[in-house]
Amino acid sequence: MSAARVLRGAPVAKHIKAEVQTAADQFSAETGARPTLATLLVGGAPASVAYRDAIARALAGCGLRHVDVELPVAATTGMVIEAVERLNSKGDVHGVLVLLPLPSHIDSLAVIATVDAVKDVDGVTPESAGKLSLGLPSLHPSTPQAGIEILDHYHIPISGARAVVIGRSNVVGKPMAALLMSRDATVTVCHRRTASLKDETVHGDIVVMAAGHPGLLHGDMLKPGSTVIDFGVNVVGGHIVGDADMDSIAVVAGAYTPVPGGTTPVTTLSLARNTVTAAFRQVHGESSIYWPKASPARFE
Repeated sequence: MSAARVLRGAPVAKHIKAEVQTAADQFSAETGARPTLATLLVGGAPASVAYRDAIARALAGCGLRHVDVELPVAATTGMVIEAVERLNSKGDVHGVLVLLPLPSHIDSLAVIATVDAVKDVDGVTPESAGKLSLGLPSLHPSTPQAGIEILDHYHIPISGARAVVIGRSNVVGKPMAALLMSRDATVTVCHRRTASLKDETVHGDIVVMAAGHPGLLHGDMLKPGSTVIDFGVNVVGGHIVGDADMDSIAVVAGAYTPVPGGTTPVTTLSLARNTVTAAFRQVHGESSIYWPKASPARFE
């Protein structure tokens, strides 16, 4: 029987939810409105629909408003950009999230770059990514921020730790590496061209999986007692699994996030918290950061 701790996301999400509800009520009392996030879905990819629905449930549970915008899969890049610009102009919409990936014929970077930086609640625009890289105040991408929240909640040290991030996407891998470095971890980023993945992971105190490849990490690739944060969401045999082989890592790791039930519930609540923060900034000025009983460092 493994002694590894299972780092479930539910307790972390519950804590964030309570904070978001308090902040949303405060915003409503001040303005008479509810913090509002608009999601833009192009086409009907099942994964994107599922994520959109999960976001809607999380927002409703926190007292936030959700605006659902859908475009057909045949929409052009220009049509999608126009939809984003309309949402940018709406004063009652505080956050804009374009659900990725977009259909292959759409220029995703052009669309993402159109999102107003003050409404970029998932930290994906070039401006937000640049601020994160430079260590400037910004809203952090909700998925990697969920990993940081889990590490903090379970009191797993980041400062001084050797972290290995597997995956270099703009959505998870790169920002996760930046967040870990901002917390004084020594970070190695691995990808498909890495000559020997095991040679890197076996030295990691923290190993982050963000490759979208089921079973990529096995127990024999880990340093005993290490922590595995698994962002992978893969469907194998009708079941959702992560990027790590859970059975084998559980007997070597000191702690790991399960899939499902690990990072995903924290991701949606991190997005809700970013939406409330963006709403307050749009009322009080972008330099202001509102959060009851929380350090501004959580957002910077």
